[in-house]
Amino acid sequence: MSRRSSLLVPMKSIERELICPICQELFTHPLILPCQHSVCHKCVRELLLPSHDDSISTDAGSESSNPGSPRARVPSPSMERLERLVRSASLRRSFGGRGSISSPGWRRSSVTPRVTTFPCPGCQHDIDLGERGISMLFRNFTLESIVERYRQAARAAVAIMCNVCKPPVQEATKSCMDCKASFCNECFKMNHPWGTPKAQHEYVGPTTNFRPKVLMCPEHEMEKVNMYCEVCRRPVCHLCKLGGSHANHRVTSMSSAYKILKEKLSKSIHYLISKEDQVRTQISELDVLIRHTEENGQLAERCANEHFEHLFETLQERRTEMLRSIEQSRNLRVERLRAQVEEYQGMLENSGLVGYAQEVLKETDQSCFVQTAKLLHVRIQKATESLKTFQPAATPSFEEFVLDTSKEEILLKELSFSGVPEPPVIDLSRCCVYNEGLIHWRLSEDSLPTDHHIVEFRKLGSEEEEEQESRWSASERVYGCSTVLSDLSSDSRYAFRVRSCRNGVFSPYSPEVTLHTPPAPVFGFLFNEKCGFSAERLQLSKRRDSVESVAGMSLLLSAERVQTGSYICLDYIIGDTGISHGRHYWAFRVQPDSYMIKVGVASDSKLTEWFHNPRDTSSPRYDHDSGHDSGSEDTCFEVSLPFTLVTVGMGRLFIPKASTAAGDHSSRVLPMPQRIGVCLDYDAGRVFFYDADSMRCLYERAVDCSGTMFPAFGLLGGGAVHLEEFITAKRLSYM
Repeated sequence: MSRRSSLLVPMKSIERELICPICQELFTHPLILPCQHSVCHKCVRELLLPSHDDSISTDAGSESSNPGSPRARVPSPSMERLERLVRSASLRRSFGGRGSISSPGWRRSSVTPRVTTFPCPGCQHDIDLGERGISMLFRNFTLESIVERYRQAARAAVAIMCNVCKPPVQEATKSCMDCKASFCNECFKMNHPWGTPKAQHEYVGPTTNFRPKVLMCPEHEMEKVNMYCEVCRRPVCHLCKLGGSHANHRVTSMSSAYKILKEKLSKSIHYLISKEDQVRTQISELDVLIRHTEENGQLAERCANEHFEHLFETLQERRTEMLRSIEQSRNLRVERLRAQVEEYQGMLENSGLVGYAQEVLKETDQSCFVQTAKLLHVRIQKATESLKTFQPAATPSFEEFVLDTSKEEILLKELSFSGVPEPPVIDLSRCCVYNEGLIHWRLSEDSLPTDHHIVEFRKLGSEEEEEQESRWSASERVYGCSTVLSDLSSDSRYAFRVRSCRNGVFSPYSPEVTLHTPPAPVFGFLFNEKCGFSAERLQLSKRRDSVESVAGMSLLLSAERVQTGSYICLDYIIGDTGISHGRHYWAFRVQPDSYMIKVGVASDSKLTEWFHNPRDTSSPRYDHDSGHDSGSEDTCFEVSLPFTLVTVGMGRLFIPKASTAAGDHSSRVLPMPQRIGVCLDYDAGRVFFYDADSMRCLYERAVDCSGTMFPAFGLLGGGAVHLEEFITAKRLSYM
């Protein structure tokens, strides 16, 4: 009993190393991920198979033959459990966790319906388990044994009892790893008699953790692991090295790897132990820093509070003075108006002036009348003139007292500490929305260092929609100057803004920018060099995402034919993936100095006939855009072509004649956009051409979708087409 109690103190100090990062409980059947972090077997299952009970039973069966994998069937997690897992992962990312620029989330594999990719809760690296899923992971028996010893030390008074004793059962003193049972001294001697094969069994101290004696390969379940792959940093068997996934990897013997790793670990432990005094000193320094941080934080709060109190006092003083000015002006105006009222009331019949004048008129003595009436006549005459030119003695308007506080409000909103950086500015020239939204921003040259940035966005629309969707959505913390935003709706306008954070204080928001998402889901394809491709005149990039027309040599070789009236034809190339239903969008860039390039869509039902039937190449009419301005290339020949195309070249985009009024040349010629977008609505039988930067539709027309439709391009003379690359978030690589 005392021996187990003595283990409690050192074991308790390593408790935090034995906690699963997902469930925050002691590890249960821990599995080693490719990034070398360990996660509970049940937690990995809950992440990968949230709603596929049938897959759980299948995996459990496949692991039954693998001693290196847990065999217990784990039930499907509840929604509350999954929500807790998501919250714990997001909290770890929020508080200093390493992560990618844009959180990758959980994705479904295109090969199997199960989720096989998820972010490691320890390092946030993407873990791809492939088709075999959990069965490819080793069980961390070493960690499992340490957890079991910790459990025993934590229980202290709870002893492991003999599994063989008859009542009264005795406390176990040994556990046999071959029999997978615990024994007291007497029962062990009886079940392992001297001179029998059982006497050779391996035994350890009392335990409930019976792990296999030999670690088996999870890929080749009947083979023992006897080598260590230095590239993948995991144990492998000889079949993995001979013809498996580790055939070309550098491997070493298990004994050599054991010796090297044990020596490295021992040296590291000895180094840490030798630096114990240094660690304690640094802990003391950190404690002092914590105390100073708390004191300085309280001092900063008091200073900030004093500044705000001073602002409040200043505002209160200005408020009192300005209200007093308004009150004085009001009283003065009211007094003037009231005096004017009294003056006008004297003009009334029953008032003093009129009554007094009427009494004066009763005077019969001429000298007395003249003496009194002269002054009275002047007064009445003034009153009469004031009636003719009536004007109030004061104006009731207080326009001069209108207070404009807009500038002060802006200053108050921008009120910040001296250590807060300037707001970032979104670089619209580097921003783009394609399959996802890519947002770039920059900081001023004299800006202070920032801890992270937050990107906010919201969907724009009608007034009703904006009222319903006026709430801004925020991204996770971004530690660079760009991020990728997913889950944006198609054919929608979005507003974006960014703000920086330093020491927990946010800067003002950047000016908002607006971007328009594509009108349909993005269609991915590369160039196909097998259908109508001219290797002599067209050059493909290694990735097959760019094609260039090399016209120089072709024109020289055709110089004689050009003199006789023959013309060089277009060189066509199409995409390697077709469309048979739905709406799809793709974008590309045409090299600005290109001579002439046709872009659009092509039907496979006419491609074979077009490329294999002989045509009259000696006539200028062979090329449907031979340079003639008769319009025949837009009427006669277009009917038989498998292509629906618009022309781009010499910095211009040309709309076909059939789509405009006769003689209206100005509407046919448009400036060439930096990026051109094409949207094919297969079900509706229409194709649209866009300025991919502003998402303004330049041209649309009906198209015969009688088969599989392919993106099509035709090049004449020098020029190049570059397909738009998918926007993808940057991923961190394993070390």
